[in-house]
Amino acid sequence: TLAIRSQVESTCEPDLNIPSNGVVRERGRNWGWMLSGIICLNILILGCALVTSSASDNINISSSHLQMFLIILLLLTSIWMVYYVIYMARKENAVMYKDGHAGPVWHRGGLVVFGMLSIIMDIFKIASYVGYLHCDSAVKVAFPVVQLVFVVVQTYFLWIHAKDCVQIQRNITRCGLMLSLSTNLVVWMTAVTEESLHQTTVPEYSVKYHDITLLSTCALLHLTVGYGADKCKCSHTSCSIFKDAYFYLYPFNIEYNLFASAMAYIMWKNVGRVTEERSHPNIKFRLNDVYLGPVAGVILVVAGLATFIIYEMEMDNEHNDHDRRDKAVMMHFIINIVIVTLMSVSTVIGCTIYKVDHREHVSEKNPTRSLDVGLLVGSSLGQFIISYFSIVAMAATGAKVYLDRLNLTWAILMVIQLGLQNFFIIEGLHREPFHEVHLSTVVANPYVLPPSKELSILGGSNMDSKRSPVLTAHSLHGHTVEHRHKLLWKRRVLKEVCAFLLLGNIILWIMPAFGARPQFDYDTEAKFYNFNMWAAIVNIGLPFGIFYRMHSVASLFEVFLIS
Repeated sequence: TLAIRSQVESTCEPDLNIPSNGVVRERGRNWGWMLSGIICLNILILGCALVTSSASDNINISSSHLQMFLIILLLLTSIWMVYYVIYMARKENAVMYKDGHAGPVWHRGGLVVFGMLSIIMDIFKIASYVGYLHCDSAVKVAFPVVQLVFVVVQTYFLWIHAKDCVQIQRNITRCGLMLSLSTNLVVWMTAVTEESLHQTTVPEYSVKYHDITLLSTCALLHLTVGYGADKCKCSHTSCSIFKDAYFYLYPFNIEYNLFASAMAYIMWKNVGRVTEERSHPNIKFRLNDVYLGPVAGVILVVAGLATFIIYEMEMDNEHNDHDRRDKAVMMHFIINIVIVTLMSVSTVIGCTIYKVDHREHVSEKNPTRSLDVGLLVGSSLGQFIISYFSIVAMAATGAKVYLDRLNLTWAILMVIQLGLQNFFIIEGLHREPFHEVHLSTVVANPYVLPPSKELSILGGSNMDSKRSPVLTAHSLHGHTVEHRHKLLWKRRVLKEVCAFLLLGNIILWIMPAFGARPQFDYDTEAKFYNFNMWAAIVNIGLPFGIFYRMHSVASLFEVFLIS
């Protein structure tokens, strides 16, 4: 029985029904995985087709049709989550195993914060769209209402059940979780498309030469506003205010859907998994003796925010001449170069500490850690793509003007910073946490003597034997103090680096998430690649780059805690 029990606990996805030969198999596991995967794939492909079709004014699919599809998905997912919560609450011992690594409190806390801001965004949408009910579809009001309910239900569901390793109704649970994951991803695609088109500035030369086919001016107006300005007038005066307000909250809703998708995937991987509930070590958030990293990071955030605000004001001012806009772009390039340079230097310092750090690597495999690494590397590809395309464009054109040279420098440094930071975070996540040795737990055994003293005891001398406990305790005390001192300086440097990188990633998330688009405000790449191609590269790669920064913040916070 004990042998079978140990084999069950070491298996990733076993069944509780263990055959006599000791081989653990889950009946119908492949069928359940395949069905749930097919459901997810079909919803994603259909959603992608609808999102793409609604972005074009040449196709008879409007944003209302897309929102009707999203309403159906949101309602089905909400109904399943309510059923899951009620069933698990009524079923005795419904969840016998939990994954301690899944859904840590900082992930769930971030989900709650982003969820609350998403709810505020939906309220602003409702207030804006109500003014158009007399001349536009009621679906545009129903969608934010349903999405608000969905956010509330899903946030509660993931807060309570993110750690579950479900052993009953496994196939139904797998399909429900894949429905939840695909729904969040389709909503994410919709929000990213609206936000990207809202921030995309069509250059005058492209409009003049009829170069816009994929992202026409009409398509931009069609998707960002959602109704014709000439055909439908708002019935109250606050429509434009609410519209501007909810567009500023789009980045939080985008991050919410990605956080929820990641947590749903972990739950899907944990269905049928039998494991001991091993939570994170007893780690607490403390800033003891950590000053330089947070202070330098706060200064970096303040400087970045100040330059970002000035940059946005200059770009939004239609009366500015070309020189003033170029100066604003130059300022934006310079602050980004400074940020990524300082982050690269601090990351090199952190990687150097890992070379002298002899902590063991984590040997246990769990889906949460694998997903963290996969999302980190995968999402960084978006920024890698944009940077390499910029490098090629600048090098091919010769980088003759100062803005070209600044753009080239920024792209090269961004590639270096991404590579270094990925290595630092992945290495930190796979290290065992630091463990301090407390002096109160070190007790000298008066009956255990050093080998050099054994002969004297055999010879009848008991003087050394009386002194040996004192010497042993003293030597242990000295070794502990020395070992603790060595741990403290390495821990402090790693915490300083993590704090600085965390704040640096926050400002690098804020600037593109809230509208900074130097890729369109400076037109060298758009002219080199053709605007259609460059807009596609930026609008596909940048959302992943934005998510990379927020995911790096969460990962760096975890590395900070275990350091």
